[in-house]
Amino acid sequence: MPNLRPHLLIIDALNLIRRLHAVQAQQGLTPAQALIATRANLINTSKKLLANSEPTHAIAVFDGEVHSWRKEIYPAYKEGRTPMPQELREGLVGLQDAFWECGVDALLSQTDEADDLIATLADGMARRGARATIISTDKGFCQLICPQIRVRDYFNKRWLDAAFVQQQYGVAPSQLVDFWALTGIGGSNIKGVPGIGPKTATQLLQQYGTLAALLDACEQESAAKPLLKLRQHRDDALLAQRLVRLQLDIPLGFNLREIRYPPAQEAGA
Repeated sequence: MPNLRPHLLIIDALNLIRRLHAVQAQQGLTPAQALIATRANLINTSKKLLANSEPTHAIAVFDGEVHSWRKEIYPAYKEGRTPMPQELREGLVGLQDAFWECGVDALLSQTDEADDLIATLADGMARRGARATIISTDKGFCQLICPQIRVRDYFNKRWLDAAFVQQQYGVAPSQLVDFWALTGIGGSNIKGVPGIGPKTATQLLQQYGTLAALLDACEQESAAKPLLKLRQHRDDALLAQRLVRLQLDIPLGFNLREIRYPPAQEAGA
């Protein structure tokens, strides 16, 4: 008997598309041929993900042309990232249609980043006692990991789970935001605390638990050297913490019934 507990499959659309396209672009194809091959691979991959996950609901979340709140408070946010190839940008509408061909609705917001939309969707499912599976190579989603939320790295064929986080960072998923507040995230051009690297951040969080506890400890006269660095860069750490933490309260404007999988007409409803 099938498991009727709701299970939402959330595809980080551009994360998936850009990696599929990069593979095709290395095959010596023309830009037009690479786009056609990317679309075919996207349909094939989406069907595999749907078959393996057996979701009751599914959605592909795209980044729009968003000037996000993060950019407002930190203009250097994501500076230096490699821009999307022009032919891929121009072909996104067709690639969005590819998801629809597979029975997966697409969500694109002009006001919010895909990461925050994905986090809001996943957290909403968890709060209902339902499940969510996020398909992405973005380790930022690991901060959401709990019994109801899983993250799948399709390309490396692995789960980015609590064991992965422990092995990679030496902390629990619930401590990742504070870990990145200390170390920063190079890929997003988010600075942490100068002089505090991953090893020191892990040791500090293993000892103190949270950034809040660290900030309290660094005000003491007997504070150790890493804590003195934190005291000097308190505002940098708090800004990084705010930038790294995913939002869980984005207004979505639709309900679960609208993203059922298979869609109602295909399910015979």
